[in-house]
Amino acid sequence: MQRRNFFTGAAAAVAAASVSKVAMAALPEPVMQSSADTAAPLTPPNGRPYHPVVTLNGWTTPWRMNAGVKEFHLVAEPVVREVAPGFFVNMWGYNGQSPGPTIEVVEGDKVRIFVTNRLPENTTVHWHGQRLPNGMDGVGGLNQPHIPPGKTFVYEFTARRPGTFMYHPHSDEMVQMAMGMMGLWITHPKGKHPLIDDVQRDYAFLLSAYAVEPGAMTPRINEMTDFNIWTFNSRAFPAISPLVARQGDKVRIRVGNLTMTNHPIHIHGHEFEVTGTDGGPTPKGSRWPEVTTDVAVGQMRQVDFIADEPGDWAFHCHKSHHTMGAMGHDVPTMIGVDHRGLVGKIQKIVPDYMLMGERGMGDMGAMEMPLPDNTFPMMTGTGPYGAIEMGGMFTSFKVRKGLGANDYKDPGWYQQPKGTQAYEWKGAPLDATAPRQTPPGTAPGAAAVRRPDTGKDHAHH
Repeated sequence: MQRRNFFTGAAAAVAAASVSKVAMAALPEPVMQSSADTAAPLTPPNGRPYHPVVTLNGWTTPWRMNAGVKEFHLVAEPVVREVAPGFFVNMWGYNGQSPGPTIEVVEGDKVRIFVTNRLPENTTVHWHGQRLPNGMDGVGGLNQPHIPPGKTFVYEFTARRPGTFMYHPHSDEMVQMAMGMMGLWITHPKGKHPLIDDVQRDYAFLLSAYAVEPGAMTPRINEMTDFNIWTFNSRAFPAISPLVARQGDKVRIRVGNLTMTNHPIHIHGHEFEVTGTDGGPTPKGSRWPEVTTDVAVGQMRQVDFIADEPGDWAFHCHKSHHTMGAMGHDVPTMIGVDHRGLVGKIQKIVPDYMLMGERGMGDMGAMEMPLPDNTFPMMTGTGPYGAIEMGGMFTSFKVRKGLGANDYKDPGWYQQPKGTQAYEWKGAPLDATAPRQTPPGTAPGAAAVRRPDTGKDHAHH
């Protein structure tokens, strides 16, 4: 993280209005981030105390306290995001990254957010889920002028209720959100809250999806359904950091969805309760144990649970094609197709031809085939027992005994105690083999179908 010294001087703020060049000297210097790694939680240096969140493959921006007001500075600008090692995407974001930095405040805080536009077109910022004055809601043309390129606008309001929120543009929204303009906003309760429990680990991230052609770097902004890069906080497995917890910790995970489809978020080995939405904490009578919660478009979900089972547990979207890398709807299904004698003939014409999919696509996880530059493989990742064969919206939840309270680093692979891991059967094999797929009506025992004999000749009809 690069943090320049804050400029001093009185802040000249106007409600969602342009800041003059003379007033620029009073702006808090924007804090920029160049890394896509998960940053350590930011302990509040001033203001009311709170337990900070950890933004998965993200960070929390610092603020300047000015006469009792928390001041933040967001810079909307083009960025290059490392979605996975060696795979970079041209995006639009805030303060050097997409998503932008997480903003953390406390219920009742007065906040002032300076937004500088370094994009080639107008923008605004909508504070998704917030209760605030209408003129601060950030819908360009409806309740404020658009922010022109090169200008800085100011938003001021009080964080009126605790919860998990988002921010994103409401100006050329289709383009700007498709390019990655989004961020998290967390408002912590000002004291003990009857519906918000204390937790030891508090994680947050956004779901985002992009359509990036193989070999390209810029998303197709007009795509509506055929996305091929599915991410947690604009990172794809295996580049997504694991969520780490000490055994016995109470854990909170906050998930926001700014993609074009819903995502059933699923955890292995534990049960959780949905304790909050972007509408605020849920009544306790509405909660029940779950292992999957569906996060619809534009929604936030907050789940709480006890990390009481040690191990490396999968945590992912349960739509199977969302845990894959770049794919296409035009790839045919080849399962069961008999290629015998065909591959050699094709390779005489196309020497690099490779047989794929006759037995399924699992071989892709370990296959090292040439790809265009800046192209993410369909499935990848290696664990202690071989290829994990995943991608996209997938990571692990790692629970260990004896971790320090502020220890978030990857503890490595879990060693299962003896006798607690699936093992190969060494006895007599099953005396059967799975049949190959056969044409309809030719499988053993299939009913015979024939045309009834009517005794009439229909050849000329």
